[in-house]
Amino acid sequence: MNTGHAGNPSHKLAANPCPCGQAESLDGACTCTPMMRRRYLGRLSGPLLDRVDLRLTVRRVGAAQMTAGGEGAVTTTAARARVCSARARARERWGSAGWSLNSAVPGTVLRSPTWRLAPRDRAALDRALERGALTMRGYDRVLRIAWSIVDLDGADRPSADHIGRALYLRQGL
Repeated sequence: MNTGHAGNPSHKLAANPCPCGQAESLDGACTCTPMMRRRYLGRLSGPLLDRVDLRLTVRRVGAAQMTAGGEGAVTTTAARARVCSARARARERWGSAGWSLNSAVPGTVLRSPTWRLAPRDRAALDRALERGALTMRGYDRVLRIAWSIVDLDGADRPSADHIGRALYLRQGL
């Protein structure tokens, strides 16, 4: 997971779903109680989790998935090309201000009149902030994720759909 630090955007964090690590396995081998799982995941503090940009549940890969290519499979080469193109878009947008990645742009800039999104596009984000589901730091991180999704999509500015996708990735739903 990208922690979003401008100096080193490659920090990662991983956690098992429970103490034994088997909670999400298909064979149902987990023996942890719901209380054990809550206590285990509760060891990750709110302030720490607030600094994690993307929260994803990654299922174990089986032998069948390792050999399955099939139609619609994305190759590493294609994924790399898409990421390189997205990074070039971000660099073009922010380069004159001294930033090359969306993760480096301060939230105050993303919320400034020049870059502020239309109220209809940020409505879900504003509601999440008002409900307390996001901190202000989290709000800014969702904006950065949305801009990254925009760059991957080849769009110009985040729409409500981009914000929704960014919230999904941020909240680990």
